Amino acid sequence: MASTEEIRSGLADIVNEVAGIPADDVQLDKSFTDDLDVDSLSMVEVVVAAEEQFGVKIPDDEVKNLKTVGDAVAFIENASAA
Repeated sequence: MASTEEIRSGLADIVNEVAGIPADDVQLDKSFTDDLDVDSLSMVEVVVAAEEQFGVKIPDDEVKNLKTVGDAVAFIENASAA
C-alpha cells in the first residue's frame, strides 16, 4: 500500500499534468479550488487519473467532499485499505 507521501506525490504529478500546477505546490493542506485553482472539469480529470494510478474507485458523490489534497489522500488511503 502506498504511503501518504507517495499518494500526495502521485496526486501532485496528476494535478501538474491536468492543471499545470507546479507539483511542489500540491501539499496536504491546499484546497483544490481555492489554493490550486483546479476547476470542476479538471477535478474530474484528476479523479479519473487518481483512480487509474491508485486502483481505487472514487464515487461521484464523494468527489465534492474532496476539498483539499489531504482529503483526497485520506480517501485514497482508506479506499486502498478496504
